Amino acid sequence: MTAPEAVVAPMRPLLAALLLAFATSAEAAPRILCTLVAEAGSGAVLLEEGDCSTRTTPASTFKLALAVIGYDAGFLTGPQAPVLPFRAGDPDWGGANWTRDTNPADWLRHSVVWYSQRITHALGAEALTRYARALSYGNADFSGDPGFSNGLDRAWIASSLAISPREQVAFLNGLVSGTLPVTAAAMAQTRAITQSHATGGWLVHGKTGTAYPRRADRSFDYARGYGWFVGWAEKDGRTLVFARLTQAQERSEGSPGTLTRSRFLADWPGLAP
Repeated sequence: MTAPEAVVAPMRPLLAALLLAFATSAEAAPRILCTLVAEAGSGAVLLEEGDCSTRTTPASTFKLALAVIGYDAGFLTGPQAPVLPFRAGDPDWGGANWTRDTNPADWLRHSVVWYSQRITHALGAEALTRYARALSYGNADFSGDPGFSNGLDRAWIASSLAISPREQVAFLNGLVSGTLPVTAAAMAQTRAITQSHATGGWLVHGKTGTAYPRRADRSFDYARGYGWFVGWAEKDGRTLVFARLTQAQERSEGSPGTLTRSRFLADWPGLAP
């Protein structure tokens, strides 16, 4: 064996392991179901890749619509009001940020499920359905899981409410253009509490969403979670609206929504025309 071969030989197992790890990582990446980008105002589609017309659960992206509804109905009154207390029995799987007093800005920032539930229970299914239909928000179905009467608790989380990426973008276009059939203040306050991220010279505002499909036995399939990132991006006076939807191929440490946002923000400079 020559000297170079003697050096390379011990490295072969390491190289093989690295290649296997890379392949495994690539296989585990969430599958992009749709990426849709449109010009705000005109709604002209600039990029559409994948199936953007099939409806699925909106998961926590519904919080943007619920914020619009909550402000228009008067339940929400500002970025810091109302402050609502965590109560025993409220969903707490989001960690410490879910087990403390919460205002609208915190609600969107930390995606607090129980705060959404306070709004939905205060307004009721009839009002929510009426608003969703007026906003053309998907199928406007707040019935919840069949036979469980849980629509006000989770219609938007892998349950009855469903929306397509195209419908998401149409709603977002109305939100940023100020043309939704609600008060201007409701739209402005919703925009103000939406989280933003800088990438490639753009300021990207958006909301993530994560939900796991149910199996026949009602358990959740954590290996096939849906991930959303929807919102709008601004640069030099121009505004684009977007939606990306993914589905996991195996269970991962990060939530599908967070992973979708991270990848989208990395991709965005190459996606924006």
